[in-house]
Amino acid sequence: MSIRKILIANRGEIACRIMRTCHDMGIATVAVYSDADADALHVSQAGEAVHIGASPATESYLNIPRIISAATRTGADAVHPGYGFLAENAEFAEAVIDAGLTWIGPSPDSIRAMGKKREAKLMLKDVPLVPGYQGEDQRDETLSEAAEQIGYPVMVKASAGGGGKGMRRVDAPDELASALSIARREAAQAFADDTLILEKFVTNPRHIEIQIFGDQHGNVIAIGERECSIQRRHQKIIEETPSPAVDDDLRGRMSEAAVRIGQQLNYIGAGTVEFLLDAGKNFYFMEMNTRLQVEHPVTEMVYGVDLVRWQIEIAAGKPLPRTNLSAKGHAVEARLYAENPARDFLPAVGDVVLFDTGEAGGVRIDSGIRTGDAVSIHYDPMIAKMIAVGADRQESLRRLSYALARIKLFGLENNVAFLRRVIDHPAHIAGDIHTGFIDAHPELIAMTDALPPPVLIAVGIAQTERAAGTTWRNNRYRAITHDFTRDDNTHSIALTPTGANAYQVEIGAETYQAQAVADGQYIVDGHRQRVTLTADGETWWAHHDGATYHLRWRNPLPLPGAGAAAEGSLRAPMPGQVISVAVTVGQTVKQGDVLMALEAMKMEHRIQSPYDGVVEAVYYSVGDTVSAEAVLLEVTEDDGGG
Repeated sequence: MSIRKILIANRGEIACRIMRTCHDMGIATVAVYSDADADALHVSQAGEAVHIGASPATESYLNIPRIISAATRTGADAVHPGYGFLAENAEFAEAVIDAGLTWIGPSPDSIRAMGKKREAKLMLKDVPLVPGYQGEDQRDETLSEAAEQIGYPVMVKASAGGGGKGMRRVDAPDELASALSIARREAAQAFADDTLILEKFVTNPRHIEIQIFGDQHGNVIAIGERECSIQRRHQKIIEETPSPAVDDDLRGRMSEAAVRIGQQLNYIGAGTVEFLLDAGKNFYFMEMNTRLQVEHPVTEMVYGVDLVRWQIEIAAGKPLPRTNLSAKGHAVEARLYAENPARDFLPAVGDVVLFDTGEAGGVRIDSGIRTGDAVSIHYDPMIAKMIAVGADRQESLRRLSYALARIKLFGLENNVAFLRRVIDHPAHIAGDIHTGFIDAHPELIAMTDALPPPVLIAVGIAQTERAAGTTWRNNRYRAITHDFTRDDNTHSIALTPTGANAYQVEIGAETYQAQAVADGQYIVDGHRQRVTLTADGETWWAHHDGATYHLRWRNPLPLPGAGAAAEGSLRAPMPGQVISVAVTVGQTVKQGDVLMALEAMKMEHRIQSPYDGVVEAVYYSVGDTVSAEAVLLEVTEDDGGG
């Protein structure tokens, strides 16, 4: 069988990644896109592209008939699902096959068997399992009894789930009902299936996965392990291979267990078997992902293979190309997200004012965005991956940290600085990691980079030039003052011109001599440094010494009607859709009570009362779409008076 044109039923960085391999193999590509992605990077890189619907995924990337129609319309002879969306949807795989197209993935039977965590654990033989409940009885009282038998803490998981959706940790019986309700809603929204399972929570385990591959000739092999323990909201953000906790003996035993699972399924294509590893080096099967993983590049870089090429060749009927693989070096990957770590990793949306990854040795970048693109509310906020390879773990970590320090991602909140803090943390460098690593080190999130004087000076000079409307005002007799806000703090700066492009600068009680020179460089008290600046309206984005800052210039002439928001108002943390309203006007509430819930980027976000009080106004109803910073409700605080 010869595959000549592949439709990629996905978007973003994975679509671009698949296209690179297709182009290397001489295979034509077809992209699909929604309204929100009309100008997206994956669309421009494809040989041709077909519009398949409106921005919500349910109307486009999850619309099976439209995707099949796009494939037949363009003459594609195969479909690659990537990961996410329909990648693990057996009905989609069957629809592709029924249309006479080649499905680049495992059989629908394998997808269906592993798609339900509960059924998968019941059917697999000779696989170590975490104690739990996988019963069909989904009543709250039954699940409560099961949790008591298992013993708290327990994990509530969506049976059809993945990616941390529909997953909640429960530490005590009085938390269970709420966790079940939220997990069911998330599971139904993400997977159209609200069936739940329970598992004993293993304290501080490692998350280790084994990459397997099977072909149509009965061969199944394992290609090493990946350490995926650094997670937030149960989603991986840093992955590496080999794992610092896995020796040759353990690797062999885990690989044998993973291959046994593949053999029981007559597995074809790429799959990943995920295990929990406890402190005693006991491992337990969690689930199998019947697709390519986000973190597959670390395996590719250490084992010298192209796993997408393998997927395509195996789908075309070829046997596994290599079975005697050996690891060389070490690779680590960091996922770049549009999110704010300091606000519980709340996803961010907005325009990408600048995306410049710079250059760094031994580093691969898989990206789905470019300067000028927009990050939408409708899809997962992961925007790129950065993968570093080295002769050993220390070199790969050093290279990744250096590469992260060079990234300029302006226009929206992101986790780049947070990733670098994790990579550079002494415990991480020592390999002392587990799935609770971030919770165990809150300083990684609480840490806020102080505003260095060179950044404020560079922004002050740039704002002065901008306000003047000419190049470098040279007025020796008048100080020019600016106020900038950052994280609710105001930073004032006064600049008095002293010569060509030169200023005496006052910041608080400190005085500096500063000069702007060529190529984004500034000399501050004789120290020449680089500050990269970009303006977005009245917001300045700056990159300096490996960190990114944004400051908003405070216009001394306020706009008509401008003023503080009503005291006691509760704002939307990001754009989203209201999925529940728990209060009415006049209702008395307690601090921490859930007032409203929003769904955004496939996750549920609860709006809680900041204090005891009375609900004065509710501005939105279930189903309404809200913008970021929209006032959702108003609550008057109870002052405790009689």
